[in-house]
Amino acid sequence: MTTRLSARAAIASVTDPGSFAELPAPRRDSPADGPLGWTGYDDSRARAAGRTGEQESVVTGTARVGGHAATVISFEFGFLGGSLGQRTGDRLEAAYAHAREHRLPLVSLIATGGSRMQEGMLALTQLQRVARQCVLTRAAGLPQLAVLRDPTTGGGWATLGAGADVVLALPGAQVGFAGSRVRPADADPAAYCAEGQYAAGHVDAVVPAAELAGTLADWLRVLAAPRPGGPAEPPGALADVAPPRTGWDAVLQARHPDRPHATAYLDAYFDLRLPLSGDRAGGTDPGMLCGFGLREGRAVAYAAQCGTATRPAGYRTAARVIRLADRLGIPVLTLVDTPGAANDAAAEHAGAGAAIADTFAAVAAATVPVTTLLIGEGGSGGALALAAPGNTWVTPDSYFSVIAPELAAAILKRPAEAAPATAEQLRVRPQDLVALGVARGIVGPDASAKARARG
Repeated sequence: MTTRLSARAAIASVTDPGSFAELPAPRRDSPADGPLGWTGYDDSRARAAGRTGEQESVVTGTARVGGHAATVISFEFGFLGGSLGQRTGDRLEAAYAHAREHRLPLVSLIATGGSRMQEGMLALTQLQRVARQCVLTRAAGLPQLAVLRDPTTGGGWATLGAGADVVLALPGAQVGFAGSRVRPADADPAAYCAEGQYAAGHVDAVVPAAELAGTLADWLRVLAAPRPGGPAEPPGALADVAPPRTGWDAVLQARHPDRPHATAYLDAYFDLRLPLSGDRAGGTDPGMLCGFGLREGRAVAYAAQCGTATRPAGYRTAARVIRLADRLGIPVLTLVDTPGAANDAAAEHAGAGAAIADTFAAVAAATVPVTTLLIGEGGSGGALALAAPGNTWVTPDSYFSVIAPELAAAILKRPAEAAPATAEQLRVRPQDLVALGVARGIVGPDASAKARARG
């Protein structure tokens, strides 16, 4: 069980000392015992106020986190289980409006049991108000970060939590739409905790309490960083090798187990990078690394294949990050390296075709520049989905093909030993890709992507 801090203690744990300034609470007059006349409701609120020192289940204000200004929302679980009522909705709406008016990111420190029963359907409709505020803030191009404390259930999870751009959770926190008193008795408890939600692709990271302030500061630092004036520059090649002599040499070189992979490229490229995990639809793919980072002090988003067959969850995660970067005005770097999309039955059941189509659409619709570097295998449409039209570069130890040469030979009813000759016919070498206009140029180890560039 994670430690349950009060709303103000939670704020103090992540913000710079003395920087929090509370926002005024909107005034609302209500009849005795609330809108439903629920007997004893006023007494319950008075007791909650006496225990917690708060007048409602949320505290809102502005603060600095690692020197970066933000609007902060913090739930007080001790006040009627952090539940949402009309006055809660008033405060949340005002906080979102303040964030938009002052162009501030919004950080929500959530600990709630859901909607307040003593206010009936009027409490439940607060979720519509919160959802509207989330949409308006998203449209304004402002980032929303959520920290899932213990517990985060019901409407608080289904709006402020799951609706945020970056979702962090404390270890052991109860997280789920169904609270502990309403879920099936035989339900798997792992499905209702921070770690289970992370494994299922609904949480970006589980962060120990001692590291939370630093992690939030890093996220605000990256999201507040200047944007490059144009496309992100492609990374330099990490392997100092010559372009291959034949098509089959290109294939063998790209498949070499010791060649550099995505993690090495990302580590060399970014001064700081922060991962995002999961497709928000129940899946993760360890073969797709996504997130945001700083490159020479400027923000860049990334989606990188790791040399494995990409699964539907990987494509959906990449599409999610590309769309988020587009909304925030941050350029994107994609690293292509896959033998192709996963084609097993599980991948088909998980919607491989739709996921690939969604990634093509995310790249095509992006209004921010997308830069692509092919760093290994470029296997068919599963690789092309991440490639930027007109701004794709290649390393000397890479190849791109309409289909793997072995499969092409099989489809053409050629013997297996014809694969090398078929690779030659397919013109898969880096220099072939430049000559065909598929790639702009071959990058060298000096990071100047102009070497052997066409025109």
